[in-house]
Amino acid sequence: MDTAEFIHILDREGRSLADAAAGAGPDAKVPTCPDWQVRDLLRHTGMVHRWARSFVAEARAAYHPVDGEPDLDGPELLEWFREGHRRLVDTLAATPPDVACWHFLPAPSPLAFWARRQAHETAVHRVDAESALGRTPRESAGSLPVAFAADGIDELLSGFHARAKSRVRTDEPRVLRVRATDLTEDAVWTVRLSPEPPVTERTGDGDADCEIAGPAARLYLALWNRLPFPAVTGDAALADLWRERSAVS
Repeated sequence: MDTAEFIHILDREGRSLADAAAGAGPDAKVPTCPDWQVRDLLRHTGMVHRWARSFVAEARAAYHPVDGEPDLDGPELLEWFREGHRRLVDTLAATPPDVACWHFLPAPSPLAFWARRQAHETAVHRVDAESALGRTPRESAGSLPVAFAADGIDELLSGFHARAKSRVRTDEPRVLRVRATDLTEDAVWTVRLSPEPPVTERTGDGDADCEIAGPAARLYLALWNRLPFPAVTGDAALADLWRERSAVS
């Protein structure tokens, strides 16, 4: 997928998130994030949108922390979210592809990184917003493009969980396989677990101790802990390990 596609998805997913939040209301519980109400979801995602935009818009070369969540609620909070999302989309669309700025996962360029990361950030939280309306994540998965979902799996396994921060580790070497069943054989990831950070290869070669498989969109949301795993074969303790330790902060 290219940067323009990610920006298009970010645009659509953010507008859908806002519409779902408006329908649910700020007091509604978010079943996929049990500690949150809709207002918490809007504050968090809106804050992340503004934080991400600042690196691109200001060509910031080093990390800086988020500015904090706003003391807003109700219609004002929803409008604040919509405004920040719109500015992020417009900034990414208008920025030259060779912009140099800080980013935290490998990518063809900083702009490609931020477009991809914010598209996935927003898509997952759109599912959260829809859960506040009573829509199940499995139903919400139906609107995720298969190629986008597969890319999100790759970002999570080959990006986030390749970092030293990953807590998905085992005392002895183990192999976890992740397979998207509605794509080609290339949509298979082999995750090698050990006391060190996981090492992921885009291959299905060799034996695995556990395999998690299913349609890409459902698998994507399951790996982000929004759905149960579609199917688990082999040592289910590795699937449980993912549930317990894979949260990204």
